[in-house]
Amino acid sequence: QVQLVESGGGLVQAGGSLRLSCGASGRTFSTFSSYAMAWFRQAPGKEREFVAAISRRGFSTYYADSVKGRFTISRDNDLNTVYLQMNSLKPEDTAVYYCAADAAPLRVGVRSMEYAYWGQGTQVTVSS
Repeated sequence: QVQLVESGGGLVQAGGSLRLSCGASGRTFSTFSSYAMAWFRQAPGKEREFVAAISRRGFSTYYADSVKGRFTISRDNDLNTVYLQMNSLKPEDTAVYYCAADAAPLRVGVRSMEYAYWGQGTQVTVSS
């Protein structure tokens, strides 16, 4: 079992920045670098949507069009942590942000069904 714990959410004004972190651990946790990692978000009354994903060694990153150029995903495999730097935040970025991990080899998915492990989520609220 893999446990993922997000942190760094909060309330910020439009145009501001936040940095989310997600730490991984677990009794059967192997090596962090064997997991593709991603961030998803879910706003009230909406379906969960893909935000960003990063390959196992961090060489490849993928972003939703809505956040491209504003958000940056990164990872530190020595610290078992993935980050989401969010700049130029907009009110429409308000959502619960979830960290997810995928152990399937080679794949870096953009669909929630491709990720087996999820964190509990952290609230991000952007005021106008």
